[in-house]
Amino acid sequence: MPSRAELDPLTMTDEMEAIDEATQYRRKIDHTLARFSAAHDEGNAEEAKRRERRERLSPASLIESTRTALQRVVTPIGGDEPEVDAAELAAQTRLQEKKQRKNERVSRFGRIAAASVAALVFLGVGGAWGAQTYFDAKFTQISALDENSSDIQDAAAQANDENFLMVGSDTRDGAAAEEGVGTADSTPGARSDTVMVAHIPADRQRVVVTSFPRDLEIDRPDCQRWDPAQNKDTDEKVPGQKIAKLNTAYAVGGPPCITKVIQQITGLRINHFVGIDFNGFKEMVDAVHGVTVHNEIPIDDTILGKVLLETGDVTISGDQALNFVRARHVKGDPTSDYGRIKRQQAFIGALLKKVMSSDVVLDPGKLSDFITAFAKATFGDNLGVKQMMTLAQSMKGLDQSKISFLTVPTVGLPNNRGNEVLVRSKAKALFDALRNNTALPDPNAPIPQSEQPPPSSSSKSSSSSSKTTSKTSSGSKKTSSTSSTG
Repeated sequence: MPSRAELDPLTMTDEMEAIDEATQYRRKIDHTLARFSAAHDEGNAEEAKRRERRERLSPASLIESTRTALQRVVTPIGGDEPEVDAAELAAQTRLQEKKQRKNERVSRFGRIAAASVAALVFLGVGGAWGAQTYFDAKFTQISALDENSSDIQDAAAQANDENFLMVGSDTRDGAAAEEGVGTADSTPGARSDTVMVAHIPADRQRVVVTSFPRDLEIDRPDCQRWDPAQNKDTDEKVPGQKIAKLNTAYAVGGPPCITKVIQQITGLRINHFVGIDFNGFKEMVDAVHGVTVHNEIPIDDTILGKVLLETGDVTISGDQALNFVRARHVKGDPTSDYGRIKRQQAFIGALLKKVMSSDVVLDPGKLSDFITAFAKATFGDNLGVKQMMTLAQSMKGLDQSKISFLTVPTVGLPNNRGNEVLVRSKAKALFDALRNNTALPDPNAPIPQSEQPPPSSSSKSSSSSSKTTSKTSSGSKKTSSTSSTG
């Protein structure tokens, strides 16, 4: 290897510079191969030394060296032919043979130990791979993604981004009457009362979670009818609807339809779909022995009852957590759905923090129980242990100032159809920044005059601001109720 001074500077790389994930991956491979090569060279050198030692200590060599030494001792000065003491020679030979057998045993033990260590390493790697394969098999896989959709904008800029579309499905299949959420007979089908996108750019330097109100007014496209019981679409085609609520997209077309709508609104390339069935949600929380949340006001819901009356940092169980993220008729909270969005965002952050803590990661029982419960309550596309760890590690490893929880910009008050109206100019600025990994726009920027709500439905809109806020998503109004209580 030439000295560093002789190397062409263009062939050297400063490893302290910012590099992309692909380069990091290649470097890891190169470093690993270099270590294996060095270990191989060291092993060859040690084997050569052992071979030389074995030859030097071989019986024939020992006998010959012993005979030569004895000859030097007994040879007369006059140079007469030596007389070798046969008994002494035999004793020396036996001693040397005994040492040789001992050396061979030590060498054999070393080889066995090395083979055992190699086997343990192989089993460790194989065990980790086997565990991931085992848990991945528990996830219900569906078809939801369309990464070649014409709705995706700035595709090249999003090449290595991760976009998780997370949908909370409130299907009542399997729910017991005492849970107070309704049953499959009283509330058939499935709705998406929780819709959010977690965006992780290629450089992994920030995480932006954007929530979408369930009553956001959309132009719903044609979709295939979704069968929630079978987790697949059917042959029935549901015609599009020019004016519809966001949660109807999932109700009629399931994951593929809601993915299509979100890609139309955001231009993001959704490459992971995560659907969570609320019926199994509480088991995930119980698996990690509760999650600590910060509760600002007592949650007394007119439909769900007294959900959580304590304030401050409170550790809640699975049953409490389920109602904590579902409550939308809380006494004293005029924001309704926006208050629920804020709680959902806070809870997801708290749950991921708990799962990635040493209390869970270093406890095989808790970690296994959580993954099992999560897989049981989750269905998705391009979803598994590795993908969820990417999301969890990104949200845990970053400085909290680089994790933003936002709500898509709306005008602040429902229109005369009871729907939330998107501020398209501000939404465009937000999603342009996400796709191109640039600075997020000012959440407090005023709504353009052309997008102000009509006076008849927004007499108080002058005091309302956009719902795109970092770390909070509270609004200044109460949305109209819909047919779903979820």
